[in-house]
Amino acid sequence: MPGNDNRQVFTYQTRVSATPEEDQELREYAVLFGRVERTLYGEMQKGADANRLKSEYLVRFAITARQFNAVRIQLQGKIEAIRKLLPVQIEHLRTKIGKAKKVISRLSRQLPGSSQLHQRRRRLARLERRLQQREAERKADQVSLCFGSKKLFHAQFHLAENGLQSHAEWKRAWIEARSNQFFVLGSKDETGGCQGCVATRDPDGSYSLRVRLPNTAMGRHLVLTGVRFAYGQEQFEESLACRRALSYRFQRDGKGWRVFVSTEASPVKRMTDRRLGAIGLDLNPNQLVLAEVNHCGNFRGGEHIPCVTYGKRREQAKAVVGDAVKQVMAIAVRSRKPLVIERLDFAKKKAALENAGSGRARMLSSFAYRQAIQSLRAAAFRAGVEVLEVSPAYTSTIGAVNYAARFGISIHQGAAIAIARRSLGLSERPTVRVARVPTRRGGHVTLPLPARNRGRHVWSLWSKVSRQIRAALAAHVQLLPASVGSTPASLCIQTSCAT
Repeated sequence: MPGNDNRQVFTYQTRVSATPEEDQELREYAVLFGRVERTLYGEMQKGADANRLKSEYLVRFAITARQFNAVRIQLQGKIEAIRKLLPVQIEHLRTKIGKAKKVISRLSRQLPGSSQLHQRRRRLARLERRLQQREAERKADQVSLCFGSKKLFHAQFHLAENGLQSHAEWKRAWIEARSNQFFVLGSKDETGGCQGCVATRDPDGSYSLRVRLPNTAMGRHLVLTGVRFAYGQEQFEESLACRRALSYRFQRDGKGWRVFVSTEASPVKRMTDRRLGAIGLDLNPNQLVLAEVNHCGNFRGGEHIPCVTYGKRREQAKAVVGDAVKQVMAIAVRSRKPLVIERLDFAKKKAALENAGSGRARMLSSFAYRQAIQSLRAAAFRAGVEVLEVSPAYTSTIGAVNYAARFGISIHQGAAIAIARRSLGLSERPTVRVARVPTRRGGHVTLPLPARNRGRHVWSLWSKVSRQIRAALAAHVQLLPASVGSTPASLCIQTSCAT
């Protein structure tokens, strides 16, 4: 979703039934669309201007000007997305390489000559090779695109592992993947918001889509009837009535053809008020944790909403996240307070998996942080709920020290309080002299806080506290007897620390 709350584009999808003849015409359209896109990409890689090629392509491929524009805009969108992603990927790889080197250094001391160390070194070599490739692409300003996906392309070298019987079978799948969709560009100045695919309402309440085919087709138009949207029908009809642009994407899968329609949503009047307070939201791999505060920053309660996506398929995980987001929205609407989330760095979160245990790494990687935030923003836009972002710096540490023991809540809910208070611009000074931090096994560790240097930002203090808490928790684990399965509640480690 775009970041501007006043202008959001939503996409709705449905399946359409097509006769064998209609299916063949749609397939031919998709094949031609893919051929034009790949040819245009090759010309652009040689330095050609896409707009200057328009007249030539209209004659060469027997397409309309709007069909060429759809190909060009889709291709330029892909190229621009890769260019923007390249610096992020490079930074991500550098972070992962740094983490990997630290892990290898530790294993070299603890487990020299082990298989684990060997595999880590192999992984480091792959990461360094990938980094060199990305830096070379950035330097040459070249964008590498693989139409049909790199995964399927490399499947030809491992046929059995990918469930393929022969190279001919792979090639059929490869051709199908490269020519299984086409895009129809819309405009608010055109009939029905899109002259290439005009929607008209039928007497039974369904819609017919009149698709403009390329000039190579025997008939210039194809009409698909009985189109209904299980979700988004009202928004679709509203866009038609308001003469908004409607862009369509036809995509073929194993069950037939799906139609995706994208349109700008109507702005929703905001119903939340920052003067009432805020609701902090801490995203975790197995739950969404909320904490509500009033305008003074005082804790007014919260919730732990389950959101376990580990072991789920993509659609199942999407449904789990969607259900959790609905509960979050219900709380925000009832309280009329804005939601506050952290400005997360997904690259750093992924890089952090390098030093995590296998079980925790799988759990973290299975949770779609980006998908959860996108779903949250989309639902908030529809409900008129404002979503604010704050820096994630030391929110967990502040929550653990200032609020967890004080209110008898979890560290995650304490972090949610810190997130909410930060959006209100309230104080983040420590409220205790001795921190009491709970452990995962039911116990706790305590440590005196260092003196604050008031000439520096308060985050410099929390940086020291964060390091001391990690050291105290590590010492806590090391002092546990091997036969003890859990930490006694009375166990308490006093850790002195220099300021």
